[in-house]
Amino acid sequence: MIDSEKVNRYRRSYYPMFIDGEWVDAADGNRYTVYNPASGEPLAEVARAGRADIDRALQAARQAFEYGKWRHFSVLRRARVLNRIAEIMRERFDELVELEILNTGKTLFAAQGQIMQAIEDFEFYAGAIVGHRGYVNNMPSGFFNYTQREPVGVCAQIVPWNYPLMMAAWKIAPAIAAGCSVVVKPATLTPVTALVLAEIAAEAGVPKGVVNVVPGSGRDVGDYLVTHPEVDKIAFTGSTPVGRHIMELASRSLKKVTLELGGKSPSLIFDDADLDAAVDGSVFGIFYNTGQSCEARSRIYVQRSVYDAFMARFVEKAKKLKLGNPFDPETHVGAVISREQVDVIDGYVRSALEDGAQAVLGGGEVRVPGFEGGYWYAPTILVDVHHGMKAVQEEIFGPVVTVMPFDTEDEAVALANDTMYGLAAAVWTKDGARAKRMADRIRAGIVLVNTPFSAFPGMPFGGTKQSGFGRELGIEALDLYTEVKSVLMYYGTKPLNPFKL
Repeated sequence: MIDSEKVNRYRRSYYPMFIDGEWVDAADGNRYTVYNPASGEPLAEVARAGRADIDRALQAARQAFEYGKWRHFSVLRRARVLNRIAEIMRERFDELVELEILNTGKTLFAAQGQIMQAIEDFEFYAGAIVGHRGYVNNMPSGFFNYTQREPVGVCAQIVPWNYPLMMAAWKIAPAIAAGCSVVVKPATLTPVTALVLAEIAAEAGVPKGVVNVVPGSGRDVGDYLVTHPEVDKIAFTGSTPVGRHIMELASRSLKKVTLELGGKSPSLIFDDADLDAAVDGSVFGIFYNTGQSCEARSRIYVQRSVYDAFMARFVEKAKKLKLGNPFDPETHVGAVISREQVDVIDGYVRSALEDGAQAVLGGGEVRVPGFEGGYWYAPTILVDVHHGMKAVQEEIFGPVVTVMPFDTEDEAVALANDTMYGLAAAVWTKDGARAKRMADRIRAGIVLVNTPFSAFPGMPFGGTKQSGFGRELGIEALDLYTEVKSVLMYYGTKPLNPFKL
């Protein structure tokens, strides 16, 4: 079992909402229970927001934006506050890591890396906002034109369950750096660390009403939040079907929208690749975070001449993956987020097997000693697949990968692009010219060459096709939270009289 001291060290029995700088209960008193996916045991009670709570949070955000001081702070002052958020997060690092593990079932290795990136996000945008400015245009004589960046307003931010704190930081950091106020709806399953982050932001000096966090279901309050007249911009990370729904709702009032949606990302392994590096990178690319990543490299294509050698090493390495106590530093693969998601994953695997695929590893739910009540699925490798299978075309969001051979570059590109998604892709080759050709031809927002890592602060993150639009994590995110105002001035000595009256 998980060390009882770690379970109870930072754990709270109840998490209210965070609105207007204060912890508050739901207006109707409703609460719900969140669980530890590794054990299946209750973790805490959380206030369940209703429409009255959304109204209250948005009113606080609007007041803070229109009449508060935050957006009128100098960028240097805002930067100091963002850096202070990062400092407090470092001071409370162990707390954030342990709460993230308890609420998601992810491994210690994964949680530590993700919390560290969340910290670095605030540090990055503290620096980026200082240099984010307008420009001057050359105009005809007597005219002067300049632009300035202004915050877009009140932002609704909807965060997924797979990276609760990191995704909250991806959204909150650039928004408040730009001078916006935010209402964050964390995923119903994983609200804990987003709520703690709001507490940290207040402690760091973010004025009340600038950061508000309201847990609740998408069905009950998500649509209401998206269509609310007080919302100027929506940022959503989640599935493509829900993203389409949000875009339709937002179109009714022409709200600005950023969507970071699903993926079915390929890895292309060429015969000149460093095969050991490609194997290690491919194991990480799909099984990191239990495969619950939008950019997980869940389709692997291997050049036929090295297919057998790759598969032998790939399967052998994957067999060494350890499932177990998420707090154990030697654990590689954590729990699946919920019982429902285990069933979804297994449904895709069963469908593939029925259609002729073979599981050379895994292929079913597992019981982990000491965590029998938790939600666990074995790392699974499927071969003998074809592109018509649901397991090849649809996002599984679990530790399942399909592997197919290819012969030529053209075939590799065709296979990689044969999906409605376009989030990420990996290319493994020692040929720099080939790497450039592949990067140019693959339709994806992110192309990784000889590396399994897909996100660093400062690196734009986002997709093409039905993986969404807009970019997070880089400078581009500041553009999404600001408007460009163009100012034209006449400074000539002779008054203008266009009609010659």
